[in-house]
Amino acid sequence: MTRIGFATGYDPNLTIPDMAAWIKKAEDRGYEMGFFSETIGLVRGSVPALSAFALATRKITLGTTQVVRLRSPVVMAQTLASLDELAGGRIILAPGACTKAHALRHSLEPLDPVLTLTEWVESMRLILSGATVDYDGEVVKLKDVGLSWPPVRQYIPMWVAATSKTGLKLAGKVGNGVLLNAISSPEYTANAIKILKEAVAEAGRSWDDFEVAQLINCSVEDDRQKAYDQIRWEIASKFTPIQAPFNAGPRLRVGEPVINPDDLPRFAEAYNQGGKEGLTQTIPDSYVTGLTASGTPNEVLDKVEKYRALGVKLPLLRPAAHHQTERLLNLFAPA
Repeated sequence: MTRIGFATGYDPNLTIPDMAAWIKKAEDRGYEMGFFSETIGLVRGSVPALSAFALATRKITLGTTQVVRLRSPVVMAQTLASLDELAGGRIILAPGACTKAHALRHSLEPLDPVLTLTEWVESMRLILSGATVDYDGEVVKLKDVGLSWPPVRQYIPMWVAATSKTGLKLAGKVGNGVLLNAISSPEYTANAIKILKEAVAEAGRSWDDFEVAQLINCSVEDDRQKAYDQIRWEIASKFTPIQAPFNAGPRLRVGEPVINPDDLPRFAEAYNQGGKEGLTQTIPDSYVTGLTASGTPNEVLDKVEKYRALGVKLPLLRPAAHHQTERLLNLFAPA
């Protein structure tokens, strides 16, 4: 069976009950995973969303991003074990680094993102094992900490959410897999997977056992231009003043050919003058065609297959618009 997942969480107009209903429909159509993105944009929170998803479904795997440091490693492990219990052992976490932008938004002191992500992952795994934990890291320091009940699973998979070279190398070193970022071209994906393979090999690990999932933004319409216009808002979301510093630069350094560095000042000016709408109108068609799977149904199918052919083992498809969701689910349904 062809592996495929469905992703949600970015559209501020979708309520948690709305999203839970779509995850249930994805399960009914044979999708392997329902994924939720908890973002710097302060959309819905992952814990209530995954709780609703777990109660609405019976067998689909459920995943979410969470940025470390926004919750303590103890609270993250406690919540993860609780969600996994609620879902009957179906949860996967995609922990992401707390960048300077994340820290500033959440009133935290900026700290080394690699160090803190590593220590959060290590300490959470120890707590989730059911053992009583002592951990003496540079940032995380735990003494005699343990869950008061035995977790449903003592080892919950963690796919490191990564965009930069540093993040990709860390994913290959400490993750059970990687979650590659949305709004990325197949060329970027090929370069990222090369970095990941080298990191996995250097860590003495098996590539066959390493998961490669990627969020892929999709916009499907009978009219190609309408499809492009429906998804431009989400591309623009990666180039706002908050998002651009940890999205554009890292992608370019991995080897993203679609982003033109000369466009970045123009995007910033458009945002400053017209806000999100002004920036959205400035996004060129070349960014839509290069960074997303958009267009007619056949064009969307072909583009997703390009990612898969380059080594993405589990594409996670995120629709650009509410009215496209049913069509997208049916287009890729394995069952």
